[in-house]
Amino acid sequence: MATVYVTGHRNPDADSVCAAHCYAALKSIVDESNTYIPIRLGHLNEGTKRQFEHAGVTAPVFLKDVKPRVHQVMQRDYWALNPEDPVYSLIRYLRKNHASVVPLLDGNTYHGLLSLDEITMYFLKENSKRRPQYHFHVANFSQVIQGRLLQGSPIAAFNAYIMTGAMEFEVYRDRLKDMLPDLPLLVVGNRSEHIQYAVQQQFPAIILTGITQGETVDVDFSSFEGVVYQSDHDTAETIRLLRLSLPVADLVSETPPRVDRDTLFDDAKKILVNSPFRGLPVFDEGTFVGFVTRRCFLEKPRPKVIMVDHNELNQSVAGLEEGDVMEIIDHHRFDAERTKSPIFIASEPVGSSCTIVYHQYLRWTVPVSRDTAFLLLTGIISDTINLKSPTTTVQDVHAVKALAPLALVDDLEAFANEIFSNSVVLSESEPREVIEGDFKMYREGDVAFGIGQVEVLRLSDVAEVKQRYLQALEQVKHAHHLDWTLLLVTDVKRGNSVLLTTDFLSDERAFSYPLTSEHMYQLDGVLSRKKQVLPEIVRVLEERA
Repeated sequence: MATVYVTGHRNPDADSVCAAHCYAALKSIVDESNTYIPIRLGHLNEGTKRQFEHAGVTAPVFLKDVKPRVHQVMQRDYWALNPEDPVYSLIRYLRKNHASVVPLLDGNTYHGLLSLDEITMYFLKENSKRRPQYHFHVANFSQVIQGRLLQGSPIAAFNAYIMTGAMEFEVYRDRLKDMLPDLPLLVVGNRSEHIQYAVQQQFPAIILTGITQGETVDVDFSSFEGVVYQSDHDTAETIRLLRLSLPVADLVSETPPRVDRDTLFDDAKKILVNSPFRGLPVFDEGTFVGFVTRRCFLEKPRPKVIMVDHNELNQSVAGLEEGDVMEIIDHHRFDAERTKSPIFIASEPVGSSCTIVYHQYLRWTVPVSRDTAFLLLTGIISDTINLKSPTTTVQDVHAVKALAPLALVDDLEAFANEIFSNSVVLSESEPREVIEGDFKMYREGDVAFGIGQVEVLRLSDVAEVKQRYLQALEQVKHAHHLDWTLLLVTDVKRGNSVLLTTDFLSDERAFSYPLTSEHMYQLDGVLSRKKQVLPEIVRVLEERA
């Protein structure tokens, strides 16, 4: 099952967000083999937010990008060791499962990430210095060495080097004197004199080997405070296994860098490639949730996206250039990128993407729920400015007539007034936020330009705030690396607009609109950026070329 993001354009308006939500709902019904998640690529304006609240549904979540992240490739199902488990268990698991790494966990507490490298380094290190001391856990003896505990605490732990009782007693005793005050763990056969001396000296542990069934050891252990364990193996094998009984926590020398589940795929891969480790632990808000190995980065996930109310990559979610466009639902001019395989495209010359989404419900014969009808109606009324915009088509009108009763909307005029009641007051707003609130970027020939649009209660305020908004337009131009930026200020109720523009045209009268002052035009009867302003800009650029 794949995750498919259904997204409107950047700086989303009501039509974009409502269409993405409703189309994701439809796809979830007609295609249960995938998970469809509606997202938005910017701030949700108050009017749109209020409409989602009225509909009783959660608005699409904000997603900064769809770039692959660690959580998409990390190992979630894993076998873990307790830090006190024996090295033998680690080796056996790695050999059996061909695993790269094994995490050490005490409950939910992370202690490290181990691989064959740590095992190798540990035993190389122990052979490069003086006689090593080991940290023994008696509980591990029975897990690794076939035999039985004869005396002592099963939970005891101690540090000691290993010594065998194979030499003559006098040599054995003299060597021990040279090692004092350290006392060894003694591995010995049935040699009473050696064992008795170990009892007297209170060695931490005695491991008996080669004791046959029915054979007794002629030693009094009553005063001995250490551990006595009888191994069923010979001395050499017992010593080998003793070293494998060490707790795996002793192998941890260096700690791999941690990565977060939301760390970018490329960033985590770079960290691992430039490190000596075979894997990296993954955390979510401080809790260990899995790990990644080099194998996890062999294939980079490709995000799957349905583009709604747009078709150009520069208007879509960041990271899509490395992903797959699955479908396009749009009513704008077409300038989509080439896709790797055939995709479904619903492109109609209507006034709203929500109209197209409604047509898809009809195509699939899926009943439109009340909340879906409410949001589709919101998108159509908003984008067609209550069916007054020149972009409005007969299909939009039919869709509104069909959706209104399903949404339980009796008074369409009151419904529209509610949508537009949250119009911006330019003098009380941050200019750049207003411009980028509904901002679309285009390219015509070698000219990159962007047009913002904002709905206001009256146009008389524009002259008062003109300089502030022109300065903000310059900031937006530089921020987005554009040649030209414009802002269409629209009075929805009266059906007129004002256009502000940065310094670009050598002759400002190239526009067919009346120039009321420098960088400011009066656009009577103009409501649509797409249908009325964009074609005029394209004409001016073509004549300029």
